[in-house]
Amino acid sequence: MDTMTIDCLDRDTIRRYRQRMDNLRPGHVWSELAVEDFLHRIGAMARDTDGKLRPTAAGLLMFGHEYEIVREFPHYFLDYQEHDRSATEDERWTDRIVSSSGDWSGNICDFYFRVYNRIAQDIKVPFKLEGTDRIDDTPLHKALREALANALIHADYYDRRGLVIQKWSDKIRIANPGAFRINVQEALVGGVSDPRNESLIKMFNLINVGERAGSGLPSIRTVWQKQGWQEPEIVESLNPDRTTLVLPLAANKVAAKSGDKKAAESLVLSQRSERTTFFNI
Repeated sequence: MDTMTIDCLDRDTIRRYRQRMDNLRPGHVWSELAVEDFLHRIGAMARDTDGKLRPTAAGLLMFGHEYEIVREFPHYFLDYQEHDRSATEDERWTDRIVSSSGDWSGNICDFYFRVYNRIAQDIKVPFKLEGTDRIDDTPLHKALREALANALIHADYYDRRGLVIQKWSDKIRIANPGAFRINVQEALVGGVSDPRNESLIKMFNLINVGERAGSGLPSIRTVWQKQGWQEPEIVESLNPDRTTLVLPLAANKVAAKSGDKKAAESLVLSQRSERTTFFNI
């Protein structure tokens, strides 16, 4: 990082990020700053021992060119796959976005928006009206943003294997390198967090992506319960450390059949006792 300069960062990504922030936070005190000063304020650049501004690790991940990112993070790799059917999970993808393709920046900021837009366009939920205005941003869309941002923020980019997101018609699976860093029960209750990349949280929060620390899993679970969908499943594997979140996009069968919310909750509890699944995000 000592030899990197602002030229290691993608100017177009920074421009789009600043435009989003300006739209969401008009008149913010940082909006008129020069690019390097702005990046310094948000934690994407820091001064070295000679007083020169250089990209931080978080700034490189968020805004960098992929070929520069892998100089610092050799195992860095982002992969989004779309599959036609859920019956054969190992079948070849039908569409794919990877960070190493060379036809886009490859950084996590651009990856987030490319992938979220692909996922969100297929989520069929009723829109709401606020007065006479149509509101398309539902709690489900917010939960999807939370799940995607959490994976990107909490990934261990020095670890082996990259971040992989797979989408089928009935579920989304998000797997990122790195184990979760707090107790499972604390994660389920919420309010406690030990983030791996705090500067990334700040950068995403400034464009209204992600909630307060420690609220991710509880908010996602609540939304899924209100949708009447099967419980999200989170599995942690070790050596190499990896955290996988599965988001079913299908109704809880007991609840759908009987219309009994308690029956649905009973099924979720019995499933938990039978499988070696750890909920931690």
